[in-house]
Amino acid sequence: MNPKVRPGVVAVLAAAMAATSLATSPGASAARTSSATNGWSPVGPTSTSSALDPTPAFNPPSSDERKRAISSAGGALLTDAAALHTSSDDTFQLERSVAGSQGLQYLTYRRTHRGLPVYGGDVVVATDKSGQIVQAVTTGQRSTLKIDPTTSVTASEAATKARAKLSVVESVGEPTLLVHAVGERPRLAWEVVVTGATGKGPSVQHVYVDAGDGSVFDAWDEVKGGTGNSNYNGPVTFNTSGSGSSYSMTDPTRPGLRCGGQSGTAYTKASDAWGNGSGTDLETACVDAMFAAQKEWDMLRDWLGRNGFNGSGGAFPARVGLSDVNAYWNGSYTNFGRNSSNTRQATAIDVVAHEYGHAIFKYSGSSQQSSDPEEAGLTESTGDIFGALTEHYANELAPYDTPDYLVGEEVNIVGSGPIRNMYDPSALGDPNCYGPWIRMIPNPSMAAAPQNHWFYLLAEGSNPGGGKPASPTCNSSTVTGIGIQKAGKIFQAGLNMKTIPWTYAKARVATLKAAKPLFPGSCVEFNATKAAWTAVSVPAQAGEPICTVAPR
Repeated sequence: MNPKVRPGVVAVLAAAMAATSLATSPGASAARTSSATNGWSPVGPTSTSSALDPTPAFNPPSSDERKRAISSAGGALLTDAAALHTSSDDTFQLERSVAGSQGLQYLTYRRTHRGLPVYGGDVVVATDKSGQIVQAVTTGQRSTLKIDPTTSVTASEAATKARAKLSVVESVGEPTLLVHAVGERPRLAWEVVVTGATGKGPSVQHVYVDAGDGSVFDAWDEVKGGTGNSNYNGPVTFNTSGSGSSYSMTDPTRPGLRCGGQSGTAYTKASDAWGNGSGTDLETACVDAMFAAQKEWDMLRDWLGRNGFNGSGGAFPARVGLSDVNAYWNGSYTNFGRNSSNTRQATAIDVVAHEYGHAIFKYSGSSQQSSDPEEAGLTESTGDIFGALTEHYANELAPYDTPDYLVGEEVNIVGSGPIRNMYDPSALGDPNCYGPWIRMIPNPSMAAAPQNHWFYLLAEGSNPGGGKPASPTCNSSTVTGIGIQKAGKIFQAGLNMKTIPWTYAKARVATLKAAKPLFPGSCVEFNATKAAWTAVSVPAQAGEPICTVAPR
């Protein structure tokens, strides 16, 4: 059966995209460079990796190429209808289109069924830069829908049920009737967003209430916690706004990026010199946060070909002064606390990059998220990977925080050193290897470990030399790394094909599919990606691609 691609949607969006630049924000030349006395020594965006990819990453497609991509994607929705489990009552609307490394294009479509949003029905289509070749079409939906939209449970009753998920309730959003299509059994449900707190901290729960029997059968939390490395170095420069005797910690060249206290308002002052270098000073914490976020933004642009944290030129605010031994992303801003001894704020490069990594995860591929335990682990791992990438891009020199693959080793968050080790997770009690039992691990930080290990093996290899640590493999194999920049490109491109629920098996296939168009004419990067997954015991999947290079 043919899907209904909603009339006019593709053409209207093509015109809108043609008028929207994917380049860095205009006004960058007007950025103010501010000074701070927090001990950071400014260095250039170089890397310690010996295998940098010389190909410029930020190479956005033209307006005509974007239009061709939309046309190709619309055709793919029709020709791949059976694989996408499309019914005659389904329609698709383009939600987002972003460019990736070397101009590859990723288009995310939202699905509706009989006019209702479909949770889990998103479709992601990838094309080459020209927009002519469809590289991959993916969805998380597993069966064709045939849902009666008649409800037995009212929106008010669903909201009452959902409130019980949180011990402290601040607000309850208007319930949305939708089709819940994650898993084997699609069902009509109310989605209710409940904001408040659990016994462990703040929470923004997306709760799903069966519209027939009133049972709460699924939920996921938009607040993603994480910890990292708080560090205070010498003078730095970073972008602020203002002039004369009025300045603000607001970046005019990265829309949405600002930093302040728990009220959400950016810090302001009469001079453009910020911070005193103290580990307990919140203005200094914002210096760290702004500097790190700007470095991560630049790394995304220069290494991975991504335009901002949301892929479309947007950033998100940061808050400091959280009275918790924690840091988190809540779906709309990052929030940073302190270590257990209250001597440092958790706002150095890797923790800031980790929390903004949650934003990148959300805005790569489908922006829907699920309660799947593997997805929770892969989300945490994404933060760690972006922390490592940003540290290597900033390339701080000793005695400051030099690039590494440890998480939280300097902040000493709870008095026991690093909290995660990417090259040997087992050194800190986390699993080096993937197995089905990982779905039973309640701690997302532990479930993150196999993908962290995979990334290190892909970037550096099992025996990299040059003072870098060796990394054990689960199958006693030897893996040769391709360099952190290439590994980052493959990881981000795989993430751009994300659909819910995101699993280790899906991540393996997506990164293999990503490696081929990123490095045409070469199987080295593809083979390394495959070898690294196998080395952490993520098995081969049915239908995964192969790579061959035609003889010259």
